[in-house]
Amino acid sequence: MPPPDPGEILRALRSRVAALEAHRPPPDAESALALGVPTLDRALGGGLSLGALHEIVPATPLDLGAAAGTVLVLAVHALHRVRRFAHREILWIQPELAGLEAGRLYGPGVAELGLSPARLIELRLASERDGAFAMEEALQCRALGVVVGEFFDDRALDLVALRRLSLAATAGGGLGLLLRHRAEALASPAATRLEITAAPGLPDGFGGLGQPTVLLSLERNRRGPTGRWRLTWDHHEHVFREAPAPLSVAAAAGDRPHRPDDAEDRVRTG
Repeated sequence: MPPPDPGEILRALRSRVAALEAHRPPPDAESALALGVPTLDRALGGGLSLGALHEIVPATPLDLGAAAGTVLVLAVHALHRVRRFAHREILWIQPELAGLEAGRLYGPGVAELGLSPARLIELRLASERDGAFAMEEALQCRALGVVVGEFFDDRALDLVALRRLSLAATAGGGLGLLLRHRAEALASPAATRLEITAAPGLPDGFGGLGQPTVLLSLERNRRGPTGRWRLTWDHHEHVFREAPAPLSVAAAAGDRPHRPDDAEDRVRTG
C-alpha cells in the first residue's frame, strides 16, 4: 500500500477545521459560564468555557458523591444562566458499571437542586466504550445544553477518545462535563480539571443539614492559574457562593522573621 499523500492529509485537516469553525456559536453568544465567585471566575478567564470539555474527579473514592453532586449543580447552573440553554436539556450518560458503583440519580433530589426532572435525560449503556461514543455524538447535538459522561473505567478514555470528545464539544457549543470515578492525573485535552472533596455543610439555623459544601481544587486550567476554593450551592438562587471555613483557624502568617531579633539575642546570652 502506498504511503498516504501529505497533501491529502492536510486538505482533510483543513476541511475538518472549517467544519468546526462553521458550527461555532455566533460571536455575541456567551463563551463562558460564570460561577458567581469572583476569584474563581477570574482564574477561569470569566468562567467555565462553553464549547469545551471539563473533567471532574473525586479526591478520594469517598468523595465521589460530592463530585457527582458538583457536576449536577454545574449543569443546573448552566441551564439557568446561559441564555441559549434556556430551553435545552441535560443528558447524563452512565455506563452500567458506573451505575453499579455509584448508584443512580434521584428525581426528588434533582428537583431540590432547582431542576425539573423533565429536563434531565438519563442514558444507561452496557459498556464504557459505548458511553464514550454516545457522549461524542451528544456533544454535537444543539438540542442539549449540557452533556455529562460518567465513567468508572478509564480504559475507554484514551487520549484519542478524549480529543474526539473535546472536538465534539467545540462543534456543539455546549458544556461537556466528564465525571471520572478515579483521580489519576492522566493527560487530557480538557479545558479544566476540577478535583472535589466533600466538606461540612453550612448550618441552616434550623438544625438541618444546611447548604451542601465542597472543596474545589482547580488542578488544571488552560486559561489561567490553579487554586482551591470552598464553595456552597444555593438552590433557591441557583448560584455558587464562597463558603467560610467551618472552624476558627489561625491567622495567616505575615511576611516577617520567625521571631524578633531581640528574642534570638536572649537565647544566645541565655
